[in-house]
Amino acid sequence: MTDTRTATVVFTDSRVARAIELSWREAELLDRKDYHAWQDLYTADAHYVVPIDRGTDDFDNTLNMIYDDARMRGMRVVRMTEGYALAAVDAAVTTRTVSRFVPEHVTDDEVHLRAAQILVAYKRGRHDIWAGDLEYRIRLGATVADDRIARKVIRLVDSEDAVPAAGFLL
Repeated sequence: MTDTRTATVVFTDSRVARAIELSWREAELLDRKDYHAWQDLYTADAHYVVPIDRGTDDFDNTLNMIYDDARMRGMRVVRMTEGYALAAVDAAVTTRTVSRFVPEHVTDDEVHLRAAQILVAYKRGRHDIWAGDLEYRIRLGATVADDRIARKVIRLVDSEDAVPAAGFLL
């Protein structure tokens, strides 16, 4: 379904609702720092991408802040949860809002969804705001519990500026 004439028509589609619910579940898990459960939301072949060039779709041939496949996501989760890592020990408290959903393409098996995210991170008496446009490719399973993220792209509004290191996942 690519009909975006009215939100009522699009958002009454249960496939779109499932994709939106999965994006909200992901945001909640990240704010709780439940990185193992977060990792389980992704398909084995999924990519988690934060490009520097907001306009690129060629992630293989451009510089990215993050371009994680399953192996790299797993390594990132280990770094965030095990042993001593500055990113894990002194991680910011985060609250994120994911909204402004626009379904791009909907089939019985997959939903391509665009959204916006505002993330507020609090650490050492300071608030930082991270804003970006999100693109999700959600693979729908037999049940809602089987739905998985096949790709997530986070296009930060300030991606070409100096972006401070984050002790959390976007």
